[in-house]
Amino acid sequence: MSIETKKTDVKKVVLAYSGGLDTSAIIPWLKETYDNCEIIAFCADVGQGDAELEGLHEKAISSGASECYIVDLKEELVADYIYPTIATGAIYEGTYLLGTSMARPIIAKAQVEVARKVGADAVCHGCTGKGNDQVRFEGCFAALAPDLKVIAPWREWEMESREDLLDYLAERNIETTSSLTKIYSRDANAWHISHEGGELEDPWNEPTKGVWTMTVAPEDAPNEPEYVSLELEQGKITKVNGELLSPYAALTMLNKIAGAHGVGRIDITENRLVGMKSRGCYETPGGTVMFAALRAIEELVLDKSSREWREQVGAQMAQLVYDGRWFTPLCESLLAASIPLANLVSGEVVMKLYKGQAQAVKKRSENSLYSEAFATFGEDNVYNQKDAEGFIRLYSLASRIRALKAK
Repeated sequence: MSIETKKTDVKKVVLAYSGGLDTSAIIPWLKETYDNCEIIAFCADVGQGDAELEGLHEKAISSGASECYIVDLKEELVADYIYPTIATGAIYEGTYLLGTSMARPIIAKAQVEVARKVGADAVCHGCTGKGNDQVRFEGCFAALAPDLKVIAPWREWEMESREDLLDYLAERNIETTSSLTKIYSRDANAWHISHEGGELEDPWNEPTKGVWTMTVAPEDAPNEPEYVSLELEQGKITKVNGELLSPYAALTMLNKIAGAHGVGRIDITENRLVGMKSRGCYETPGGTVMFAALRAIEELVLDKSSREWREQVGAQMAQLVYDGRWFTPLCESLLAASIPLANLVSGEVVMKLYKGQAQAVKKRSENSLYSEAFATFGEDNVYNQKDAEGFIRLYSLASRIRALKAK
């Protein structure tokens, strides 16, 4: 079957639509390239903010879509994707809290659900051929709907730049709010916002203040620290400052509180899945506080071997989420492995927020293995220090035997 025949077979496409320059151009391009097929725009509300969603339906229709579905996924994202992931301790390359990566599976799943609802025979995304997201989306599509055709315009069309896209829309009298003055490429959701492009493409350039949007500069943050209480139940944050909150509401509150203190900024040069390195700045204010609170309770409740195992699970989970393999048996296995350990992570933490730092200064748990009676440097009646001699002789036995043989 020729490419032309395949393209005429596409009658209805569900496009992951943001209203930005790329997806605005994709709608007319799809109609021209795929025999005037019907375009259904799909937008996932993952907490990117009202400003990005305002007027989106009208914009999609005016660009040539027949319908626009905006699906509210905020609570589900935090409860079913973010909380389970951070419970494993997943953090990519030591610093990245996987904000973009964690949102992709739920977006792809919802896009497939819309495609099934409207009877589409194809799904489309606006990811470039250089990035991780193309792999994440298409990996999810393969797992959930292998029968649907996947269209990736950046791998098909001849356009190569923002100038090309703007000219393309202008030629068709399609309005856009985008312009050449847009410096950064950004991706936002309830958990974080990422920034790429502009001066960030040179690792020698320090990010300017214009990069950051969720957090104040640490040097401009209040000169007095703020203390925030978090209560956790089985690896989930349930209360902030004593107030019972849903996962999304807790995250939203902590974003506001921590952002005001400049908490959650990172500037990294990461290894992309496709092989290249990329430089990005990420802001994850509330998530940074949540992650630190979970680790603080873990310090109390997990024994040495359990914590080492959790760290192994977290390292594998971070790579899996980053690589877009959520809907796999391995992901199910890693999440299942984390549950018995997460079930112990209950308690209360007081976080100190100050000038870009989030530090756990108080922590307690009914499951705590810490005993002041055993750990004290003062007099105690529970620990016989003479017992350590036999333990050390056995612990170092292999070294002792090796040394004796060397003589």
